[in-house]
Amino acid sequence: MARIKRAVAGRKKRNTLAERSKGYYGVRSRTFRGMKEQVQHSLQYQYRDRRNKKRDIRALWIQRINAAARMNDLSYSKFMHGLKLAGVDLDRKVLAAIAYEDEKGFADLAAVAKKALEAAE
Repeated sequence: MARIKRAVAGRKKRNTLAERSKGYYGVRSRTFRGMKEQVQHSLQYQYRDRRNKKRDIRALWIQRINAAARMNDLSYSKFMHGLKLAGVDLDRKVLAAIAYEDEKGFADLAAVAKKALEAAE
C-alpha cells in the first residue's frame, strides 16, 4: 500500500490559518499553534456575538422607546402596556424608529397609550 503524503493538504491548512489570523498581534499571527488557538477563539467569539448582537439591538430599541416615552410623561412599561390595551400592534423595532425619527408621531402614540390606561382604571 502506498504511503499518504500530506504536503499539499498540510500547507493548505496552514495557509488558511495564516490568512484567518492576519492582523493579530505577535505569536497569534506568526506560529502555527498561536494562529490555531487564536482563530479557534475568534470563531467562538464570532458565533457567540452573532447571538448577542440581537440582544444588544433590542436593548437599544427599548432605551430609545423609554427616552421618548418619558418625554411624554410615561415610563416604558406603562407606555407598552397602554399600547397593548389600545390594541396597537407595533413591535419595538418600529416604535424605536418612530421615536428616533418622528417625535410628533410618537407623541400621538403616547396619547393613545395614556387614554387606554385611563380607560382601564
